[in-house]
Amino acid sequence: MIAINEKTLKDLEFNTILQTISERCNTELGSEKALQIQPFKNKEELLAELDYTNEYLASFSNNNALPNHGFETITNDLKLLAIEDSFLELASIRKIYQINKTANQYILFLKKFKEYYPQLFQKSLQIEFTTVIARAIDEVVDKYGEIKDDASPDLVNIRRNIQLVRGKINQSFGMALSHYNALGYLDEIKETIVDNRRVLAVSAMYRKKVKGTILGNSKTGSIAYIEPETTLKYSRELNNLEYEEREEIIKILRNLSTSIRPFVSTLNEYQDFLSDMDVIASKAKYAHKINAILPEITEEKHLFFREAFHPILYLKNKEEGKVTYPQTIDLDNENRIIVISGPNAGGKTISLKTVGLLQLMLQSGMLIPVHERSTTFLFDRILTDIGDNQSIENHLSTYSYRLKNMNYFLKKCNAKTLFLIDEFGTGSDPELGGALAETFLEEFYAREAFGIITTHYTNLKILANELPFASNANMLFDEKSLEPMFKLHLGQPGSSFTFEVAQKNGIPYGLINRAKKKIENTKVRFDKTIATLQKERSKLEKTSTILKEEESKAREESQKMEKINAKIQEKLERYQEMYDANQRLIYMGQKIDDISEKYFNNKDKKSLIGEFLKMVEIENSKRKKLSAKEKKQKEIVEKQVEAEVQVKVEEIRKEKKEKKIKAQKAEENKPKVVLKVGDRVRMKDGKSIGTIDKIEKNKATVNYGIFTSKVALEELEWIQPL
Repeated sequence: MIAINEKTLKDLEFNTILQTISERCNTELGSEKALQIQPFKNKEELLAELDYTNEYLASFSNNNALPNHGFETITNDLKLLAIEDSFLELASIRKIYQINKTANQYILFLKKFKEYYPQLFQKSLQIEFTTVIARAIDEVVDKYGEIKDDASPDLVNIRRNIQLVRGKINQSFGMALSHYNALGYLDEIKETIVDNRRVLAVSAMYRKKVKGTILGNSKTGSIAYIEPETTLKYSRELNNLEYEEREEIIKILRNLSTSIRPFVSTLNEYQDFLSDMDVIASKAKYAHKINAILPEITEEKHLFFREAFHPILYLKNKEEGKVTYPQTIDLDNENRIIVISGPNAGGKTISLKTVGLLQLMLQSGMLIPVHERSTTFLFDRILTDIGDNQSIENHLSTYSYRLKNMNYFLKKCNAKTLFLIDEFGTGSDPELGGALAETFLEEFYAREAFGIITTHYTNLKILANELPFASNANMLFDEKSLEPMFKLHLGQPGSSFTFEVAQKNGIPYGLINRAKKKIENTKVRFDKTIATLQKERSKLEKTSTILKEEESKAREESQKMEKINAKIQEKLERYQEMYDANQRLIYMGQKIDDISEKYFNNKDKKSLIGEFLKMVEIENSKRKKLSAKEKKQKEIVEKQVEAEVQVKVEEIRKEKKEKKIKAQKAEENKPKVVLKVGDRVRMKDGKSIGTIDKIEKNKATVNYGIFTSKVALEELEWIQPL
């Protein structure tokens, strides 16, 4: 029997999770159900619920998306329907029709895709597939949700008469409108609608001249709205017919309600099923948002959450663009209790809450954000003592309240309990409180309970080190900046970095030394040793991270090289095939040329045909008869090779063009040197190098040793002296 109290739900902020899931529901009833989620007491029901959510989550990534489960709540409608001789209005009938259709659609879908959704299919077997309700409604209600004209013989006659009377009303009104308009009695708008009846818009000064009934006036009083006398008789007749129509519709709805009444329990089941699907869908959406999975659930007592995220913190940091650090926790029979120590604001409480909240979510039928290789088992109880629990109502201090809570722990704690205690032993004298906390811890240990506690007390760290099936852990701190790294390291206690943090925050060194002298030397040395070990651990952690990153990069490079080699090999094979095919064509061309030359010399057609047939036979003997599929594959390969060659050619052309443009830009950006007598130069489009002997205007005399030449200065480029 799983029992988790309200305090645990409050400490772990379980209601925040429920609120988030409720907001993702599509139906009112689903939202209400989501807020009432509690940890399951029955294991079989829990495992089924986890499977439902996991299967729904899988539907997001396959091609068989689950149908819409939305519906309007019919709880009050069904209460009314259950009363004898009552009838439902048309709006309620529409809701019932829709919920029946939706449920039937779900049943058929899950039956068709039961291999994809086996557990949801089993759940759908709890409700009955029926078309009686929809068929009964279809007989009297059309596709627009209105009562059909032929729903009863009397209704057919009534509505036919209504149409005739409305025609007469329109005809008589039209005649009155034309008559009074011609007399100039009407306002510019001429007519309007009052109380769903057509009326003339008569100017106030002529209202006594128009025969009829005044049904109202405009706001200013300048217009009187009058129903003409000629239409009054027909209007009364229409009112009577509309009353008869309403009475006949009530009669039809009463008969329809009577035919649906036997299915009240079935409709309740439909609503219950669809609202359950709404909650399951919402949990699946939430799981997708936080990258949650269903870890392995074992009978063995082993909780291993690898790379676990606190879901509330994860979503909050994601919105703010911050990093959330995952934690890994491992509890089993060989390591039942973990004591986490270290400085404040290092993430101890978050690590504690992460484990508790994820286990609570899992035992409430939700998927959790952990690595796929994570595993856990189901606890009978989850006990928590987190935060400052000062009880104002009962006038209890923090310590009194915590002692009361510890007493509850002692009553309930057993081998299937997970306990989570934050700042264990605080609230009283450090030595006395620490001693009592140590005794409590020994008692929890003796009962073989699983637990995680956070503390600053040295005696609890020592006890965790001495007990065979308990261990220390610490939150890593950067040894230089003394900033938290938010990473939990198992197997070693953490220093509180009390004096180091004080020094970093500007407390005078002399005061820190005086404080050190006021406490036992052995405790300072112990804390210093822990701090040193923790610093070494931080260094190792950083080195390990760097090595892992380098290993990952090397692995990626290796995979890239393998892919490149495979592509090159494939291209070489294709080029070889193309080369062989071209060589064969060249050989055949040479043979045809030889045969042509023989025929040119001897004009022997018989010899020509014989030689040609011989060549064709030889070539055909080499050919392998290809199937249609092989021919198609060959054509595809040839097209791919051709395309690749074309791409390569285009790449080479593009590369050459880019090089040329780059060279031109480099030449343009090259600083221009003012040429003078004695400079070594050459022509821009030449290779011979000479020396400038003389410059006259824009021309220079260049001495090439054997001869001299006059060249325009702009055609010369300066050469670096040897």
